[in-house]
Amino acid sequence: MNTVEPIRDLKKLEKIINYLKAKSDRDFIMFLLGIYTGLRISDILKLRVVDVKGQHISIREKKTGKEKKVVIIPELKRELRKYILSKDDHEFLIKSRKGENQPIDRSTAYRILKDAAAHVNLRELGTHSMRKTFGYHFYADKKNVALLQELFNHRDQKTTLRYIGVNQDSLDKQMGSFKYNFNH
Repeated sequence: MNTVEPIRDLKKLEKIINYLKAKSDRDFIMFLLGIYTGLRISDILKLRVVDVKGQHISIREKKTGKEKKVVIIPELKRELRKYILSKDDHEFLIKSRKGENQPIDRSTAYRILKDAAAHVNLRELGTHSMRKTFGYHFYADKKNVALLQELFNHRDQKTTLRYIGVNQDSLDKQMGSFKYNFNH
């Protein structure tokens, strides 16, 4: 199984955002939902227009079956308002071009993200990278692993730190400066 990573580099993250915005409003909104809410792709794809009209997104997580309520931050709210302006409440947000009113599937979401990743020369990117990117930057900004653990429904903080790649960053940094001090 390939592991995916968060997008750590803010310049690359911004390039992906701009690339998706220029390419497709739908793909742009899908990506923003992922990096601003930390929701899993399975939960993003089942969202309908009505689900993003309030101050929060309230869902029952597909994976855990738990209720989840996530605030819609102002930057995301602004983009969502523009995006849903001419859409009906019952429509899926991330609607497929095939069929009447169906969301895209995970494999389509994956292809969209792989295309955007190739545009900025990132390899270890997949649909889960959006959630990990949110977690990585939330932790970098807030330094509150307990809150992030709660948001992700993880059992312990070590799992959360490993999940967002913070442990790997620390290990890489320490290994990069490691040396033997031989006295020859």
